[in-house]
Amino acid sequence: MMKVVVISTMLSKENKETIEQTASEVGAELLFFPTEQEAMPAAADADVIYGPALNIAATSKNLKWLCVPSAGVDFLRGDSFANKDCLLTNSAGSYGVSISEHMIAVSIMMMRRIPEFQAGVMNREWLAPRAQKSLKDSRVTVLGTGDIGTHFAKRLRAFEPAAIIGVNRSGRSEENCYDKIVPVTELDAVLKETDLLAMSLPGTAETAGLLSKDRLALLPEGSYIVNVGRGSAIDEDALMAALNSGRLAGAALDVFRTEPIPKDSPLWTTRNLLITPHVAGNLTLTYTKNKNVEMFCEDLRNFAAGRPLKHLVDKRLGY
Repeated sequence: MMKVVVISTMLSKENKETIEQTASEVGAELLFFPTEQEAMPAAADADVIYGPALNIAATSKNLKWLCVPSAGVDFLRGDSFANKDCLLTNSAGSYGVSISEHMIAVSIMMMRRIPEFQAGVMNREWLAPRAQKSLKDSRVTVLGTGDIGTHFAKRLRAFEPAAIIGVNRSGRSEENCYDKIVPVTELDAVLKETDLLAMSLPGTAETAGLLSKDRLALLPEGSYIVNVGRGSAIDEDALMAALNSGRLAGAALDVFRTEPIPKDSPLWTTRNLLITPHVAGNLTLTYTKNKNVEMFCEDLRNFAAGRPLKHLVDKRLGY
């Protein structure tokens, strides 16, 4: 009998019932655990694990499929698995709603200068009105046009931006929410015409340091950056310099090179930097949890039937 182990503290009663029903359909033994450490004794001979199980994957030669509930898998590599043939799937496709709403929220917060006004309120100061900006008529570049970037672009359209330009590896997209799609080889030219740069890139060797000091310098004075992908994509020192000098109007970062940010990091005191502690996604919305579980159950049926997994990750590419 196939053995399935689920590791999570975030799933609802209804989520667990959905997984139980699917496991029963495929004739699998099913066990739930809150943490990987508690799961380790029972999961040593598991065929399938749904949850963050890095240590088990690294030691279990029996594990045939690991499904992680996150979109990013940069914390896993091909050599992370004791069983080199172990399949890896992610949950990209379940976070578009949550993270795109976060991107819209922080973009508006920066442009309407909400952090400044809130700081005044905390000091019991009634601040005078000051110049603000708007998503309307802004030139927006979406760097990374996967599920998250595309959900963002679709929601952004309602704010009537001047243009939404998508940037990806191929320069192609089947989505019609972009005014234009260009390959990443044309990024330098696009940055020069960008008021808001929205980044949702995976953590790979190709994306590391993509927004370098030189590319940051290409952004027009007074532009904004939002990053919800991976902190490795940005030269943080160069970004801090651009913000502290006032050349860039603001940046909203949910991801960083080092997480948590060290308490003595200059990021904490960088001018016009809106920091959130990697909370744009996660299994926090009911929709996200339901979609996440739905995707796992879909592939559990595929796995049991010997069909290809729909959400399979190329461990070599990292997505």
